[in-house]
Amino acid sequence: MPSPAFHAPQTVESAVALLAADPSARPLGGGTDLIVQMRSGRYTPGAVIDLKRIEGMIGIRRDGDAFVIGAATPCTALKRDDALDRAWPGVVEAANLIGSVQVRNRATIAGNLCNASPAADSVPALVAAGATCAIAGPSGLREAPVEAIPVAPGKTSLAPGEFLVELRLPARPKGGGDAYLRSTPRTEMDIAVVGVGISLVLDGEGVCIAARVALGAVGPTVMLVKEAGKALIGSKLQDDALAALSRAVQAAAHPIDDRRGTVAYRKAMVGVLARRAALIAAARTGAKA
Repeated sequence: MPSPAFHAPQTVESAVALLAADPSARPLGGGTDLIVQMRSGRYTPGAVIDLKRIEGMIGIRRDGDAFVIGAATPCTALKRDDALDRAWPGVVEAANLIGSVQVRNRATIAGNLCNASPAADSVPALVAAGATCAIAGPSGLREAPVEAIPVAPGKTSLAPGEFLVELRLPARPKGGGDAYLRSTPRTEMDIAVVGVGISLVLDGEGVCIAARVALGAVGPTVMLVKEAGKALIGSKLQDDALAALSRAVQAAAHPIDDRRGTVAYRKAMVGVLARRAALIAAARTGAKA
């Protein structure tokens, strides 16, 4: 493995300057992807920029009823935050499916996002929740929806010198609930063959008034499927609405055959998981059926 320069800046501005000065430099949050990629020779950075000493990069804070998660916050910290777990259980569950306990003690959802794997577990849940990113770079701070970050397997929309500072989850709406489900050959430490994240809002009569559906591992990036969300709106999640949801996600899915699963399996399973995730999310709303 190469021995790059190591920097641990204490400000966002210093980190931006270091990253902008060396196009090969890589930011380090948890490092569970980066170190493996360096050992395999995929990356040979001239410098590694450790972000953990920058104030606010580790931790979860409230912004009104919304949640702000520092980009270097380990996945296990999410489930220790009771308020976050109550508001967005699907996001917390998805983050804690990544790797093993030991991996999650260092791994971050920001890193899971920026690794840009189509099979990332936390990303469909974040997209379904309507999460956004605060991104620092040479031009200052900007905000972008989570779904705008991955653009291809292993590639992101981040410009040279940019890195994620934090992820922001909106306030849980009244009557809101979310869920994430995946299919894997093994229960633990496996890569998703199919992943589905859903968040929805039910009114007091149990009618769906808003829904977001995101898919993982069935295309080159995690995708937000607007037609799938529309299939649920106006319904009480009856069988016909769930069938329409299944058809919508199957139509949007463009999986590949690989050693983990076939196109046919993934097409079938994405419809099954979408139905199940929608019902779990609905049960978490507390709205009257």
